[in-house]
Amino acid sequence: MSVPPSPPTTQRHTDDDDDEGMLASLGYKQELHRGMSGFSNFAVSFSIISILAGCITTYYLAMDAGGPLAINTGWLICGAFVLCVALAMAEICSVYPTAGGLYWWAGRLAQRNKREWAWFVGWFNFLGEVAVTASIDYGAALTWSAVWTLATGDALELPQVFVIFAVILLLHALLNTFGVNLVKLLSSVSAWWHVVGVAVIVVALWVAPIKHQSLGWTFTHYVNNTGFAGTGGLFGLPIYAFLVGLLMAQYTLTGYDASAHVAEETKNASVEAPKGIVRSVWVSIVAGSVLLVSVTAAIQDYDTARKAADANGLPPAQIFLDALGERGGLALVVICGVAQFFCGMASVTANSRMSYAFSRDNALPGSPLWARINPRTGTPTNSIWLCATLSFILTIPALWNQVAFFAVTSVAVIGLYIAYATPILLRRLDPDFRQGRWNLGRWSAPIGWIAVVWVGFIVVLFLLPQYAPGTFGDPTFNFAPITVLAVGLFALGSWVLGGRRHFMRDVPEGHDTRPADELLLD
Repeated sequence: MSVPPSPPTTQRHTDDDDDEGMLASLGYKQELHRGMSGFSNFAVSFSIISILAGCITTYYLAMDAGGPLAINTGWLICGAFVLCVALAMAEICSVYPTAGGLYWWAGRLAQRNKREWAWFVGWFNFLGEVAVTASIDYGAALTWSAVWTLATGDALELPQVFVIFAVILLLHALLNTFGVNLVKLLSSVSAWWHVVGVAVIVVALWVAPIKHQSLGWTFTHYVNNTGFAGTGGLFGLPIYAFLVGLLMAQYTLTGYDASAHVAEETKNASVEAPKGIVRSVWVSIVAGSVLLVSVTAAIQDYDTARKAADANGLPPAQIFLDALGERGGLALVVICGVAQFFCGMASVTANSRMSYAFSRDNALPGSPLWARINPRTGTPTNSIWLCATLSFILTIPALWNQVAFFAVTSVAVIGLYIAYATPILLRRLDPDFRQGRWNLGRWSAPIGWIAVVWVGFIVVLFLLPQYAPGTFGDPTFNFAPITVLAVGLFALGSWVLGGRRHFMRDVPEGHDTRPADELLLD
């Protein structure tokens, strides 16, 4: 990767005027308030990745599928490939630092059918982000429910958990409504909360007067509680359970496209936005590895910790309790709960910027309303509440059945990674692509192709059953293929019924600096 010391004059974007000029050259006016520093940009993505959210709430899956081998060795393997995806995305972001991000990149890089590529990537990105916001905030509600249970001994019912979720989501919408300066402040606080929180948890677990597992056991011990062991075929292979366990890491290391979605609010965006993407991933990989090794090494009774998921969904909470007692364990769970609150807030930020950009290109029903910017705060207030409302609606099934809810939100990671890989693939197939100020140099091609192959692999993996028997009608059935197909059919149907006529054509007035039908042209 490189940032040339003397780039051509046309690529020098080091102040607000240059940022605004670059955005205008891409076809859009500067409407959002550009007040984020490079650190603030990084903090948004780092907060959405949130190792204290994903690693904690999906730890149970890797405990069943691969055990410590998948938790720790798998984390490093998965992290290396995800970093390739982030690097490849960052190089594109440097050339096209727009709030639209992935869908706009796909449309610009496609050799033909530009609007079609942008449309389909945009819908996978948009609905994926709505699902991510829903799953993050519901996961936070489960964590705070666990805090209540640990503090009082009383378990909460599903309607009570849903109320907690609704309150958290409402707070996130309100905080984002108050303006980018508050979001910038809270994102910075969030970044430091995650770093300090991880340090507190790690130190507390290692100084606890308990017997710690050896590093050999922590990195290599294999467990297969998926129900497929000994069944024969592909699913019965020991490596299959390990691969399923990688989903914990893959689910956690998601959401770093946020740095692109807030690029129009970031100073020196063609450099700081790509840096934010990459930095958020590698910092999360390092900090996450330290956290996971510490949590796994502190396990006192593997089966007891795993069974805790049946009660509160958080085996790490049981690990904390066994290591530090009730008060100490409760304190560590609270640290995770606060981090997850910050994570959800940043997710609403990114989701609303993407929907704002998608709307100014006239993709969403009611686009003129969602593309409107609040003149006082410089934020897309209407889009913020749109995204919060859709996340709320998506989570309603959790009032009665968590399985149904998680089935719907399974599209989150798959949808986002399909949206991640598509512009990377199109960039590799575009012979006319010219690298920006932040680029990978001669490493661009190998890293890009590794990213594309990896995403193709994990998308297939996400579609396969995680627990036996995994058949339709059984609680273990993986609804991911159905939800992905549903999004694809919805995007296709909406394109045929209206998108092909109005997307990037009869767009809302006042947003563009060039004719709508020229937005995706060089």
